[in-house]
Amino acid sequence: MKSKLIIFLPLITALLLMNSISAHAKTILIVGDSISASYGMTPEQGWVKLLQQRLQQKYPKQHTVINASMSGETTSGALARLPKLLHTHKPDVVVIELGGNDGLRGQPPQLIQRNLSQLVTLSQKSQAKVILFGMKIPPNYGTSYSQAFENNYQIVAKQHNIKLLPFFLEGIAGYNHLMQADRIHPNVQAQPKLLNLAWKYIEPTLK
Repeated sequence: MKSKLIIFLPLITALLLMNSISAHAKTILIVGDSISASYGMTPEQGWVKLLQQRLQQKYPKQHTVINASMSGETTSGALARLPKLLHTHKPDVVVIELGGNDGLRGQPPQLIQRNLSQLVTLSQKSQAKVILFGMKIPPNYGTSYSQAFENNYQIVAKQHNIKLLPFFLEGIAGYNHLMQADRIHPNVQAQPKLLNLAWKYIEPTLK
């Protein structure tokens, strides 16, 4: 009997370890626009792929990143896609990086705020933790519009009690050596900086 127990101990230990890893494994869904869709570069160079690599290094075989970002995506477009994404991937964490294209198209701030709020609500109803990445738009849209646009993120984050990264391009926008020729999209050199900004908000949700 004792010898049988000794034989089964490694198996029991392995099963317990597998269950422990499974219990802590998270699926992270990134719902963003061109900034998260690696516009102007290969997907392997983008910050989302760098996130997956860092997770693999720190937490081997535990966490999965699903990048559902699309260049040109708006809050309305994402709102139409999100229910299926939530049903398919059942994420534990949802990162919402949207609104920039809405602002560039001059969409009413109230519409952007409503869409962001609904994106958060849907994600929370699926039992996911939500992180909102804030954005700013060029000042030529006018002070009042730019301020209302930026305030949307603060309002939605407070309303739903979620984490907010105030400005995802902090320390990047306005620095030509970190931006592509269009001065809108971060370049390859900026991707590690985007990762570091995102990491401070994403990693705590995995513990």
